[in-house]
Amino acid sequence: MIDPKLIRDNLDLISDVLKRRNMKGVVNLQELGGINDRRRALITRADELREKRNRVSKEIGVRKAKKEDAADLMAEMQGVSEGIRETEKELEKINEKFDDMALSLPNLLDASVPDGLGEEDNAVVRTWGEKPKFDFTPRPHFEIGVEHNILDFERGVKLAGARFYVYRGLAARMERAIINFMLDLHTREHGYTEVFGPFIVNDESMIGTGQYPKFKDEYYRIDRDGLSLIPTAEVPLTNLYRDEIIEGENLPIYVTMQSSCFRREAGSAGKDTRGLIRVHQFQKVELVKFVEPETSMDELEKLTAAAEEVLKRLNLHYRVVLLCSADTSAASCKTYDIEVWMPGLERYVEISSCSNFLDYQARRARIRYRKSKGEKPALLHTLNGSGLAAGRTLAAVMENYQRADGAIEIPEVLKPYMER
Repeated sequence: MIDPKLIRDNLDLISDVLKRRNMKGVVNLQELGGINDRRRALITRADELREKRNRVSKEIGVRKAKKEDAADLMAEMQGVSEGIRETEKELEKINEKFDDMALSLPNLLDASVPDGLGEEDNAVVRTWGEKPKFDFTPRPHFEIGVEHNILDFERGVKLAGARFYVYRGLAARMERAIINFMLDLHTREHGYTEVFGPFIVNDESMIGTGQYPKFKDEYYRIDRDGLSLIPTAEVPLTNLYRDEIIEGENLPIYVTMQSSCFRREAGSAGKDTRGLIRVHQFQKVELVKFVEPETSMDELEKLTAAAEEVLKRLNLHYRVVLLCSADTSAASCKTYDIEVWMPGLERYVEISSCSNFLDYQARRARIRYRKSKGEKPALLHTLNGSGLAAGRTLAAVMENYQRADGAIEIPEVLKPYMER
């Protein structure tokens, strides 16, 4: 959620952000501005009435002490109290409408984010490694997996429907090895603390990280209980500190978590219908940071470097792209995507997305920090990134380490984990 002061003082800036994000018309800013004006007027009126009630109450006390008639003041008090109740009732309704509209507004964009309408306008920042060379035509991971009976898509569909799958043997062992390798790397070398939390969360948690209310239809819900399956471990990790004040001496906080992730993949009909690239359930290692505002952009670079290190150790060619304005998620102010080369698919595939949310999530989840004792608490900044998506990493290893006979070489860094 952006600072409500911007709604009061700078609707033009918000309008510009919506235009840059190609989200014009998502929120009626003129209506929102009018609601905010009415809201502020009601707050002022309620405060004035409370002040009047306190004043009249004191006058009643004085008259009673003097044993004087206070009937007129008692009648006035009743009218004031009724006015407060009516004002608070209207304010509650208008606050609900204001919050609903304000929560639908996207984050501001960093000045370094390029303008653009889609992924074709994203800017390549750097590349690492080289595309592997084969003396045969490399095949996509799903062909290799099905041929060697380590990926079973037919039974995945039988069990749960389209875009589900079953791992067998080597695929199951290798993904487990990949996850353990990533967790060890991030906790031992990058300073993250491993956490294990729920895969099902309440609506307040989804609101806190920005999934709800705007994108509610994109996720799996358990309506009976008011809960949702997590789309990423970003949700439980970020909400660990919801409604809390963190002492500044404890920042920065880095946490990581392995989880299953569940997404409807709404709007992806016809895209990557085969294989592990776009599925409804997948495993991922998530990285989340809680930092002081002045350090968050540097922390974004470190976060991205930590995710890149996984691919470097696996010796997988990749590139880092800075997302353009329209391709940046609503909650993020700046995002780097890391795209791994898939020789069987003959294209780059996103394998990590690393974002700085500024105080957008912290304001929604009410996460604050106190720089030093005695200072007023302030909103901190949150960041998150995939470190990495395990299923896509498995697919990338299968395609980049395939042999002509369909066998898959095991990357050196994974061998100790495969031998356990």
